[in-house]
Amino acid sequence: MERVVVLGRGGAGKSVFAERLGRALGLPVVELDARFWTDGLAPMAKDRWAEVQRGLAGEPRWILDGDLGPYDVLEIRLAEADTVIVLDFPLWLCAWRALRRSRENLAFWRWVLSYRRSGLPVVMAAVARHAGRAEVHVLRGRGDVERFFREDGPLRS
Repeated sequence: MERVVVLGRGGAGKSVFAERLGRALGLPVVELDARFWTDGLAPMAKDRWAEVQRGLAGEPRWILDGDLGPYDVLEIRLAEADTVIVLDFPLWLCAWRALRRSRENLAFWRWVLSYRRSGLPVVMAAVARHAGRAEVHVLRGRGDVERFFREDGPLRS
């Protein structure tokens, strides 16, 4: 595991997961939200975002943490990934976490609420199309995360 993409709905814990995985593997973690959103929380233009990702994905080792929903250009980082982690956690847990961390805008809440029906199928189709060489893990809860770190993940021989 040297090039890892972490995806999932808002509030799933992508950044916490990525930081933990980064510590376990000694990989640099890049939080894509910090690179993508402008100061006024306006989305970056897709062509510019693609260019930024090409630079990030061109590095030899990384964890790229983030799912930007309808604004994203997934194929660039998926094509370079050797591992894809999809956090498909329950809505109630993600909503609770998102509420606790900050007040989000209406577009964010629409994305969170419709993720399993609208966003996740797009993500999984992109993974199937562009991450053919990658090992894919879909984690559906805290137990899956702990099992991943114990059995399936970074410390596996």
